[in-house]
Amino acid sequence: MNLFRSVQDAQLVPAGAEICRQDEPGDTMFVVVEGTVEISRGDKVLGNVGAGEVFGEMSMLDKTPRAATARAKTDCRIATLNEKRFLFMVQQTPYFALEVMRTISGRLRERLQEKW
Repeated sequence: MNLFRSVQDAQLVPAGAEICRQDEPGDTMFVVVEGTVEISRGDKVLGNVGAGEVFGEMSMLDKTPRAATARAKTDCRIATLNEKRFLFMVQQTPYFALEVMRTISGRLRERLQEKW
């Protein structure tokens, strides 16, 4: 998602820093502007999220606790979207909504393939 390449309010997150924690409440999602974020559940690493990718969207969308922990694998710049900003992005840039849905769909497909 190149929409956030030049975002001015992206937060700098040093390598090793926790961005969000499993089971904690969450009302925001995140976009990796630069760097790599590791996503884990318990002791299992689920994968990495890189520049232009989103994470934390489930908690923002369904108002449930975080399903996983996100930690900066490298120094990162992270943009945070609350529900209001998310809705604005969806209205102004429908492509953004499509990319979020593709991300969710792709992750679900990966998990289903692991089960089969």
